[in-house]
Amino acid sequence: MVDISTRSCLTIILAAGDGKRMSSSLPKVLHAVAGLPMVCHVLDAAQEAGSNDCAVVVGSQSQRVCDVVQEHSEGATIHLQAERNGTAHAVLAARDAVEESHDDVVVLYGDVPLIKAETIIASREELARGTDIVVLGFHTDDPTGYGRLLVEDGQLAAIREHRDASAAEKKITFCNSGIMMFRARHMLTVLDAIKNDNSQGEYYLTDAVEVGRANGLAVTALDVPYEETMGVNDRLQLAEIEEIWQTNRRNSLMAAGVTMAAPSTVYLHHDTVIEKDAVLEPNVVFAAGVTVRERAIIRAFSHIEGADIGSDAQVGPFARLRPGTELAAMSKIGNFVEIKATSVGEGAKINHLSYVGNTTVGARANIGAGSITCNYDGFNKYHTVIGEGAFIGSNTALISPVVVGAYANTAAGSTISKDIPGDALAISRAKQVNLLGKAKTLREKYARIKAEKKK
Repeated sequence: MVDISTRSCLTIILAAGDGKRMSSSLPKVLHAVAGLPMVCHVLDAAQEAGSNDCAVVVGSQSQRVCDVVQEHSEGATIHLQAERNGTAHAVLAARDAVEESHDDVVVLYGDVPLIKAETIIASREELARGTDIVVLGFHTDDPTGYGRLLVEDGQLAAIREHRDASAAEKKITFCNSGIMMFRARHMLTVLDAIKNDNSQGEYYLTDAVEVGRANGLAVTALDVPYEETMGVNDRLQLAEIEEIWQTNRRNSLMAAGVTMAAPSTVYLHHDTVIEKDAVLEPNVVFAAGVTVRERAIIRAFSHIEGADIGSDAQVGPFARLRPGTELAAMSKIGNFVEIKATSVGEGAKINHLSYVGNTTVGARANIGAGSITCNYDGFNKYHTVIGEGAFIGSNTALISPVVVGAYANTAAGSTISKDIPGDALAISRAKQVNLLGKAKTLREKYARIKAEKKK
């Protein structure tokens, strides 16, 4: 292994494509994988690989891409490719960044989101050993359409496009990914020497291989897994990339001690954190900002977003946790329960058919089936406090703001609009009146009305 810690690195990310095949008003590189725009996945990989600076080359709809990039990576610089004249031309749009002092320059693509930091590091180590240009390649059983990597005596001699390849060259299964790394001091000399004498009249980055060899530079190709080089051109490929990302993340979580009964049915967000011995039942969806602590159980068909789930807690089945939910250890959220902006204390239970929002629920409190907090008046939201050990009877409506004291009870079916002292029992419902024979009278009346309608 070569030490690259002292080598400075610039990463150029090409993100100027229109993505017409996406059939979308959203720039292609902003389409998400695991809830994160593809270009942000690439930025993260570059930074994890030790890149000191990132330059993102944008084209049409540049402001939208610029906003996302700079929000995600504050130090990234934006460079405009005003005209679309090929990949080498796109890289040179970041000429001012290349002209700064760096040892390595890495060229990545904003629509290739599965590239790993380890692969970038391995490429930079190859530069540190003395190679001047590194090309990432992959093997495939069906190389049709891909440029072939022609290797001679361990060096990359050329990249031959499929349409220009000979019959023998078309049998080569080692293909070009388009991802390249350069020793910075040679890069501009090589790129400036690339010509556009081709049928498209464009400046191709792949021509850097032959230009570099003609100038006596050492050029090599590294073999990397195909999935890391996969790009996205349409929605089908986006879905394929999503499934690969999900599978890889599920596998890493299970290797770290998370149990999944049906892994392929669990969908994770890029920032989902799940600790060891947690259990995920089938058909669980995680949106942004979720942490699941040790030994927590997430039961089937639950949707979770912006929630911190404590150790030994239980959620679901069919539960919805919305942003701002905090569940303490050993708390329990049951079926068809929705929680939002609420902290639930240790050992507290909300088991059935309830909505609890903008609430503090004390330890070991119990909220009965069908109970809700009425926390919104159409303009403002208000807070409810349910004290430690309180018992909320079934079908209680708590009209916020209201405080239920520790160990207080509410009678089933009550509408609570005033604070309840600790240890008190609150009853707020209409007095029951039994009208003898009235049910029979109503049945007869409604039967007559129905019969008249049929005449």
